[in-house]
Amino acid sequence: MNKITIVTDAWYPQVNGVVRSIQNTNRELERMGIDVAMVTPQSFRNIPCPTYPEIRLSVATYWQVAREIEASKPDAVHIATEGPLGLLARRWCLKNRVPFSTSYHTRFPEYVAARFPVPIRWMQAFVRWFHNAGNGCMVATASLERELAKLGLRNLLRWSRGIDQSMFHPRPLEEKPFGLPRPIFLTVGRVSVEKNLPAFLDLKLPGSKVVVGDGPAMADLARRYPDVLFTGLQTGKDLADIYAQADVFVFPSRTDTFGNTILEALASGVPVAAYPVTGPIDIIEPGSRAGVLHEDLQQACLAALDCSRDNARALARKFTWEAASRQFLDNVRTSQKRLALPAP
Repeated sequence: MNKITIVTDAWYPQVNGVVRSIQNTNRELERMGIDVAMVTPQSFRNIPCPTYPEIRLSVATYWQVAREIEASKPDAVHIATEGPLGLLARRWCLKNRVPFSTSYHTRFPEYVAARFPVPIRWMQAFVRWFHNAGNGCMVATASLERELAKLGLRNLLRWSRGIDQSMFHPRPLEEKPFGLPRPIFLTVGRVSVEKNLPAFLDLKLPGSKVVVGDGPAMADLARRYPDVLFTGLQTGKDLADIYAQADVFVFPSRTDTFGNTILEALASGVPVAAYPVTGPIDIIEPGSRAGVLHEDLQQACLAALDCSRDNARALARKFTWEAASRQFLDNVRTSQKRLALPAP
């Protein structure tokens, strides 16, 4: 296998875990000699997603997507998302009896139900229909695998995540970073309803709170919480510098399937406070003293102040993009070897 075509509805200029995961995996695959072709919204006319304009939805026909895939002459096809492009790529694979793999990056039923009056069981049925048509569905963690298996998803394969240790690492601590008193409680991610940010912003904590990121809830939350520093979107070294100045990284989401930002914080030497849910429970090892998981997020935040920055860094070293990308490649190969797809 020399060439993989990845179809994704999430791509630049979006900045999120899906985009970063694919980007980092592509870089490692190319180092392994694998040619990666991308089918993304950049190739088609697109419109803003209702209630979330930062996400662009492709307005493409089946034949347009078919031409993109066929022009790439892939040895294997991987469909990363359940959006318009993912649906059309799924149709093409089934029509042409081409085995394909998929990945489950976000809690699609919960995210749709949070924005539109759609019963969550309908969206769960859609997820089963979408992913079970393929020969392998990649998931990031053991807890998510168990959860999806209970929903009836089959052929689940593990695809973990990594962290760029050269970008995210400890830096000298400033006495008053951002001009704010310590301790600094930081969160990073999309500023949107599914991230459960008020659960963090409402806490009575010493020191200061900092939110890094942008999204549809930004203006409302900045107005409601004037004492919180909202930095907006940050990337690259600027983002890494911010991480390294935090005392505790707070992850209030209950719906993420992994939490790449947790790894970025740990690699920066910052202990984590989070709920004991999928993602955090798969990363923060019991007894590691790299973070605290608790149903009382305030208790987790305060206890995390006593965790070890060195232990946080040591835990992050277990996650590399090279290892995760080899998992991805092995999963694609496994999907190609499974029984032929049923007739469409």
